[in-house]
Amino acid sequence: MKSVVIEPESVLGVLGGGQLGAMFTMAACRLGYHVAVWDPDPEAPAHRVATHSFPVPFTDQHILARFADLVSVVTYEWENIPAELCRALEQRKPVRPSSAVLSVIQDRLEQKGFLASNGFPVPPFACLTAPDQLATTVRQVGYPALCKTATAGYDGKGQWKINQESDVREVERALSESARPGMRWIVESLVPFERELSILVVRGSDGQSCTYPLAENEHEEGILRTTMVPAPGSSVVAERAAALALQVVDCLEGVGVFCLELFQLPSGELLINEIAPRPHNSGHYTLDVCSVSQFEQQVRAICGLPLGEVRLLSPAVMVNLIGDDAATIMKDAGCRLLLDIPGAVLHLYGKHTIRSRRKMGHVTFFGETLSLALDHAKQFRDDLANGPTLSA
Repeated sequence: MKSVVIEPESVLGVLGGGQLGAMFTMAACRLGYHVAVWDPDPEAPAHRVATHSFPVPFTDQHILARFADLVSVVTYEWENIPAELCRALEQRKPVRPSSAVLSVIQDRLEQKGFLASNGFPVPPFACLTAPDQLATTVRQVGYPALCKTATAGYDGKGQWKINQESDVREVERALSESARPGMRWIVESLVPFERELSILVVRGSDGQSCTYPLAENEHEEGILRTTMVPAPGSSVVAERAAALALQVVDCLEGVGVFCLELFQLPSGELLINEIAPRPHNSGHYTLDVCSVSQFEQQVRAICGLPLGEVRLLSPAVMVNLIGDDAATIMKDAGCRLLLDIPGAVLHLYGKHTIRSRRKMGHVTFFGETLSLALDHAKQFRDDLANGPTLSA
């Protein structure tokens, strides 16, 4: 089925103005579009690069009408955008991915239920509706387990690890302190995975789809720290991951860019951890070492344009800059050291306030081999931890 093309010079709407919204905006502008960014935070980075900026609450009905009249299509930069806002906008303009997709994905219980009911592999999980039922719920999935808020929460926030029965009481207290009426949690088995992997999949409104290479990720305290691509190991695993990603997004009838976060078990089996209905931190390498970035693909997919060729031009390693890492890099010695490393590309997100655990930017390292890129990334991370040596 041929999709209706939204032509350049049109205004694309994006809900959320963080770094993902800013990168989408820059990709859209390069293709000749204008962008309207709606984010309540007036200091959100995307406001500075957008054609039209709406730094007002998402509950503002007057702005909803203005925004809908202005744009030709709407997308969003993260899954915690209010689904009811997307439903209201959808009455006037296309929203891609749809509000129905967002409703499934932004609630972890709905998401896991959708995946399990359609036969996709996920870790054992159970629903928790009251903190004092935690011990009973954990026994359903077994120890060790992870308890997460069903909605909101990201980068390790809203998550509690339960290694053994003696941990239950402390987590119960934490849940009780943060509980709100009607709140739910998901309790998942903490499976003994060998690797954390992710894969980007793009799907257009005509059903055309493609995947990016499989990536391997390393997290620290629940926050993505490093991504390497292509993921080392068997091509069979990469092919299985790509097939799984295409099947999931087809089943969702999603339009846009999606990312499947995966666990690889020692047996080689793949389990789906979570789905993101938008470009993903682990896909930032595409900005520097792919013929078409994940953000350009997002523009193409929501506008009904042909999807771009997915070609990895070089092996790469992406390192996130978190909290004070950015302050180190912005100092003269740190910046000089980094930019002196061959194949290093720096991205700073323009966030004015540096906070612990906040993603402030990233660096992509590329080289002729993945091993070379890894060496440069390791050198950089060692310098971040120990202070610049200026010996590079």
